[in-house]
Amino acid sequence: MSDALKSKIQDVFNEPGCGTNAEKSERQRKKGCAKPLTPGAAAGGCAFDGAKIALQPIVDVAHLVHAPLACEGNGWDNRGAASSGSELYRTGFTTDLSELDIVMGYGEKKLFRAIKEVIEAHNPPAVFVYATCVPALIGDDINAVCKAATQKFGTPCVPVNAPGYVGSKNLGNKLAGEALLDGVIGSIEPEECTPYDVNIIGDYNLSGELWQVKPMFDKLGIRVLGSITGDARYRQVAMAHRAKVTMLVCSKALINLARKLDERYGIPYFEGSFYGISDTSQALRTMCAMLVEQGAEADLLDRCEQVIAEEETRVWKQLEAYRPRVAGKRVLLYTGGHKSWSVVSALQELGMEVIGTSVRKATDDDKGRVVKIMGDDKHMFENMAPKDMYRMLKDAGADVLMSGGRSQFVALKAKMPWVDVNQEKHEPYAGYMGMVDMVRAIDRAVNNPMWSELREPAPWDTPLTESRVLPAITGTCPVTGVPAGVGRPVSLVPPMPPASSVPAPVTAFVSSATDFEDC
Repeated sequence: MSDALKSKIQDVFNEPGCGTNAEKSERQRKKGCAKPLTPGAAAGGCAFDGAKIALQPIVDVAHLVHAPLACEGNGWDNRGAASSGSELYRTGFTTDLSELDIVMGYGEKKLFRAIKEVIEAHNPPAVFVYATCVPALIGDDINAVCKAATQKFGTPCVPVNAPGYVGSKNLGNKLAGEALLDGVIGSIEPEECTPYDVNIIGDYNLSGELWQVKPMFDKLGIRVLGSITGDARYRQVAMAHRAKVTMLVCSKALINLARKLDERYGIPYFEGSFYGISDTSQALRTMCAMLVEQGAEADLLDRCEQVIAEEETRVWKQLEAYRPRVAGKRVLLYTGGHKSWSVVSALQELGMEVIGTSVRKATDDDKGRVVKIMGDDKHMFENMAPKDMYRMLKDAGADVLMSGGRSQFVALKAKMPWVDVNQEKHEPYAGYMGMVDMVRAIDRAVNNPMWSELREPAPWDTPLTESRVLPAITGTCPVTGVPAGVGRPVSLVPPMPPASSVPAPVTAFVSSATDFEDC
């Protein structure tokens, strides 16, 4: 590991914006937030995976992975981040390092040629080059290669130094934010700036969730200048330093980016959520209030309240048909980050009971919000083994499990409906409109009649209470024309010759006159 990367990791570990980190001793702080992973071990994602997840939703950039083929193959397009334009981000680019390249030291030359081919074939506004375990271990200097390629081809080549062995996926998220700060943000000036420019950090437009929020911004005259990184363009990210306010959606992943934008460019930030009606309204109020403090017109607050009133009235009217169908249902929520509290709040607004919520990847602020919403910390838990999850679903009488895809099989084993609320989901649940989509999905799962049938005893497990007699056969066989009751002997054994004679060879079996048994 290079000294520069070690220094960057230590800087990320020493995050004053994180309450958990601030409470640690200097020695504990240097160890980071999670135990470093063993190279090659599958333990929830490596640092490279986290960096790729955070940056891939920049849709017009060519994402080039400097690694053997498997790194890009395993990490390619593993989220449903939607794009309203370019689809280049969904094309997998890799240098496909071989043993010969590694032994002979061809890695840097191969990377330079790969950058050249990508630029000539696709002409992207920028190329993001990801370091992985193998080139980092053998000493390939992707910073130098990117600098030379930028000078040669005139296209920005941004190094992303997040090899998998340095730590967890969460560390990779933060290193991706550092790459944007060092190589992208501040490199382009917007044609015009307005007092209504904002950054949205930590939203990846999964299944188009950001699109459900943007119409409200349009009504208020707010412009999303920097979208980091949902449905983003390279120019958007490069101009993010001119925004007036930053909304941080997932503080666990990119709080370092929001804090340094505040330190370097004076952009204040707040943490909010677009899950649930009240949280969406609160996020809009906070954003507008901060914009007014930064110089926007004071009437923005009145217009914000008007938009909130209109949207809440409309969404509650749409929810009236669904609320009686889901009210009182018991939910086990197994997710993480800001969703550990924002989804809880959304479900409680519908009259549902949350019997437990995980706080994986959650900050102390996230956990504090869970306690405030649920009244205590008895229903919070960290990681849960499948057998414990199964027992909790059964013992607590849950009606539905809401989690990521890896937990769906526990729900199926418990004969219980499951709703996907994680990054792989195919339906957007953000904003007021997303609340209707979420309730519709829960209703569709919980009230599906198949579950009551599935939970009934199997027919073969039900003892017979009376004898059953097959009805008498009537009519004529439609195939052979043989009337009912006419029987012919059927023998599958050829007639045996007398014992004194020479055994005759078996040539064929004696069969009935038809190919079917008697009708």
